[in-house]
Amino acid sequence: MSAPSDDIADINVYTPENLILQAQQAEERLGYKLVHFYVEPDGTLSKHKTDTTAQFYLSPSGGTLRDAEFNIVLYSAKFDRFKGYGKRDVSGQ
Repeated sequence: MSAPSDDIADINVYTPENLILQAQQAEERLGYKLVHFYVEPDGTLSKHKTDTTAQFYLSPSGGTLRDAEFNIVLYSAKFDRFKGYGKRDVSGQ
């Protein structure tokens, strides 16, 4: 396992902040943001660096993160474009 400071700097280590960072610059396909994270052997998101990464699909209009089989991995209004990371104020900022 790598040192914790290495994990913090790696955008593929799952944290809510890394999901938001990836979503801001991710390729969009069919309404989903394509993001990638390290996964545990069972395919779940890893909070540390592993040997395997997987692609996930973030629905920015709903705050739902799905795995490659479109199972819901997590939901949070924090990840919803209209309620969280992409919300703009009335001035358009």
